[in-house]
Amino acid sequence: MNDRPDRCVRSLRGGSSAVGLAVVVLSLLLSTITFTRNAAESAPVPVRFPEGLTHGFLLVRSAAGDIVGYGELTQTVKEGGVAESRLVFRFKDGSLHDEKVAFSQQRVFTLIRYQLTQRGPSFPEQMDVVVDRGTSTYEVRAKAGEHGAEKVLTGEIDLPKDAYNGMIVMTLLNLPKGANETINVLAFVPEPTAIALELAFVGEQVIHVGDQSRKAWRYAFKPDIGPVKKILGTMLGKLPADFHYDCYVLADEVPSFVRFEGPLQLMGPILTIELISPQVASGPEDRKHASK
Repeated sequence: MNDRPDRCVRSLRGGSSAVGLAVVVLSLLLSTITFTRNAAESAPVPVRFPEGLTHGFLLVRSAAGDIVGYGELTQTVKEGGVAESRLVFRFKDGSLHDEKVAFSQQRVFTLIRYQLTQRGPSFPEQMDVVVDRGTSTYEVRAKAGEHGAEKVLTGEIDLPKDAYNGMIVMTLLNLPKGANETINVLAFVPEPTAIALELAFVGEQVIHVGDQSRKAWRYAFKPDIGPVKKILGTMLGKLPADFHYDCYVLADEVPSFVRFEGPLQLMGPILTIELISPQVASGPEDRKHASK
């Protein structure tokens, strides 16, 4: 779903973590899909817009348009220039998506450490993941549903230079206008597996900012699930032929995240993730509660 206005536009210009966002966003796009040694080799994404202090908020809707959860993104830059980002989604059904990423941004973006927790009924697979480039190790705790038997997997991992879990939207916003790019993301089946993810420019879309009409660039995130087809097995029959996610970014010299449409796990529900602004309490009762 990462990944981040001045502060409101920047607030999700890198969010990913998304939505990564990272995703958005964003998170993680394929968190149910081990590390393949023959991952697609592509170059790291150059830094055009360095990341900095960020605090943003997100709204999560179901495919029917109902509000099902809220998100919060925080990001800081530590000594030595290492940035640390955290994206948390809390769902009304009690589910939790908690994604942390540490990365460097010296000329190119480089993922250093990645952590992911996904728990609750919104997630078919319950996950606790840690991947560390410095130690070349990973640990995955996973189980099917909330009551399944837990699997614990540990091992060594050689991360691709362009592995961008939790940084997908961030990397997207640093691409030249209209450019396509292919990066790597780790999916978990349950071991970490690198999968090529195409960030494909689709075209322009009109959006509204207050009473103004602006333009956004629409991108399709297209994962190459070839390396894990055998692992997925019959689940593939549930996927559409043109399997992809959609992400919209503000078409501007300084782009920003607008919206992500897709699941937070491969077989999870389709969600829409958008920015939301804090509102000042207006009623006396609201102010009374806020002062406590």
